[in-house]
Amino acid sequence: MTPGEPATRRHEPDRRERLIDVTLDVIAEHGVAGTTHRKVAEAAGVPLGSMTYHFDGIDDLLAVAFTKLATMTADGFEQALAAADSKAEACEAVVALITGDLLGTRRNALLTYELYALAARRPGLRRVTDAWMARSRAALARHFDDNTTVMLDALIEGLSIHRVLAISPLSETTVREAVHRMVGTP
Repeated sequence: MTPGEPATRRHEPDRRERLIDVTLDVIAEHGVAGTTHRKVAEAAGVPLGSMTYHFDGIDDLLAVAFTKLATMTADGFEQALAAADSKAEACEAVVALITGDLLGTRRNALLTYELYALAARRPGLRRVTDAWMARSRAALARHFDDNTTVMLDALIEGLSIHRVLAISPLSETTVREAVHRMVGTP
């Protein structure tokens, strides 16, 4: 570009989606408190003005990013449980969810805890967590009765937390035993 020549705009039709993905990365690294438009724009390699073009403020950005996280996680939950043809296979799907990448990675756990903490302080975000829990429970309800579904949902949360935060994480065998005890299968 020569002096005096107007700058050309780079056309990037998926920029908004990319900014949402980068926002999740920034939250995982810095937490909600450390996430700013400036950090997200810098991490995405876009002008700061892109943030205000695509989002109505930091609260909008966080809500959209956490909605994407909840949707992706609920989608994975539904897919895993839909593939199960029996209660035993559903139990194995639950074990795989807890011990696998969907719920069991440090990044996903950090993002989930950041969402929970923010939703506890901002009731508007509870719609995101409520919708996520409803989808998770509906996926479980395909294989388990209502009471077991609610208890199993809580067990999944607790075991996921323990696996990610513990210095010596629970083994897959222990997770499997806990799931089977909860649902009453050998």
